Amino acid sequence: METIEEIKNVVLVHGAFADGSGWRRVYDVLSARGYRVSIVQNPLTSLADDVAATSRVLDAQDGPTILVGHSWGGTVITEAGVHPKVAGLVYVSALIPDVGETSGQQYEGFAATPEFIIDIDDTGFGVLNRDAFHSGFAADVNDADAMFMADSQVPVNMAVFSEAVTQAAWHDKPSWAVIATDDRAFDQAMLQHMAGRVGAEITNVPGSHALFITQADTVADVIATAAGAAASAPVTVAR
Repeated sequence: METIEEIKNVVLVHGAFADGSGWRRVYDVLSARGYRVSIVQNPLTSLADDVAATSRVLDAQDGPTILVGHSWGGTVITEAGVHPKVAGLVYVSALIPDVGETSGQQYEGFAATPEFIIDIDDTGFGVLNRDAFHSGFAADVNDADAMFMADSQVPVNMAVFSEAVTQAAWHDKPSWAVIATDDRAFDQAMLQHMAGRVGAEITNVPGSHALFITQADTVADVIATAAGAAASAPVTVAR
């Protein structure tokens, strides 16, 4: 065990119906503060595929790293976060399953989100309904940006939400959570329950499910806090 003097690597993992470009504002803020930021492009074809994509980026880091996931990306970082270079986890309005649990199971017992409408094609891939995208995913994003986001969606294999996590990094790595209080993709009680169950340090912020865009400064602040706190914690990470 050792105490890390400094953590300057951050890896950002996007969720379903999106791609890595949504992290641009967080990337800009953290880069300006001297962090080395890498962004994963998930294929959204299976949990294993997304974990593999994340692990490849983690392999390329030159030292201890803060791993960040939004939405479905929370499931991905839960599995991928056991990587030896990961020193801490940040969940951004994210799913946080435990070993043996699926992402879909996280919804059980919580209120439905009627504005978050998924259209699924004959191949089992889904996208968010274009007409409901603005209100359901990005209510606080301006009209032009929300339209672009809706039209540039990455379809997700809906089967991923039925795939169980085989390892949960939050059992051994410190965790933080940023929760959008106006999120219409997940029930607020569900978000608070997941983050509370794993003992994450929670920051609540006004915003939609697209808080990684509209609350980029707050998200970046939490990531920086995680980097500072994880650096002072006695953990074993690869260099």
